[in-house]
Amino acid sequence: MIIIGEKINGSIPSVAKAIAERDSEFIKERARKQAAANATYIDCCASVPEAEEVETLKWMIDCIQEVTDLPISVDSPSADVLTQAYKFCKRPGIFNSVSGEGDKIDKIFPLMAQEENKDWQVIALLSDDTGIPKCAADRLRVFDKIMAKAKEYNINPSRIHIDPLVEMLCTSEDGIAMNIEVIQTVRKQYSSIHITAAVSNISFNLPVRKLINYGFLILAMNAGLDSAIMDPTNRDMLGLTYATEALLGEDEFCMEYIGAYREGLIGPLPKA
Repeated sequence: MIIIGEKINGSIPSVAKAIAERDSEFIKERARKQAAANATYIDCCASVPEAEEVETLKWMIDCIQEVTDLPISVDSPSADVLTQAYKFCKRPGIFNSVSGEGDKIDKIFPLMAQEENKDWQVIALLSDDTGIPKCAADRLRVFDKIMAKAKEYNINPSRIHIDPLVEMLCTSEDGIAMNIEVIQTVRKQYSSIHITAAVSNISFNLPVRKLINYGFLILAMNAGLDSAIMDPTNRDMLGLTYATEALLGEDEFCMEYIGAYREGLIGPLPKA
């Protein structure tokens, strides 16, 4: 499972405060903890006005890179910001994100097609200029358009993380059936593509959110999810990813699961 650590995001009040006060130690500590928890990438989202975003992302990226060598998911709704901010990264990461909206793809995919950026990946949201489609068929139509663009720019599917856009369960008429249909269809069409999701979105406005998040993660992984934007320091959530991979036959002889336990990443914390 590719784990994109979600804890450095300006939409989180404590992170917003740290950004406003330029509290570098706060940002560094969140980066350290996610790296120690075996995150694959560290997401970095400023959530500030666009005029301040590039400068803020540079400061945040510098903080992260002072304490970990993990690649960064550079997170902004603005493609113009992404085209500038990715240059601050010392190693290839993820553009987070593009979609079928406007000309975002035509700004990011040409950069990815350049030889010097051949190892950069991208998260692609299944939304377009009409918003977030309400049914699986319409989301898959957006997917087809994104993949046509990928082919046009010679972007290998293995460099793309498709985000089917998980919405609140409490407003859904069919649970997660639509998301599962989208995930399964994408996986069937492209075996090497990555499929990601902001796991905690599913539980907004519900009590005991972690239970919903855990259930969704297992069902989505069973459908083909292999990437997740989540909190890697949540030991139960991390443990579920290892356990589910083992149960799905994606962890030969449970070696990854056993290794994570031995490294102290999952399971009960040692008693003091």
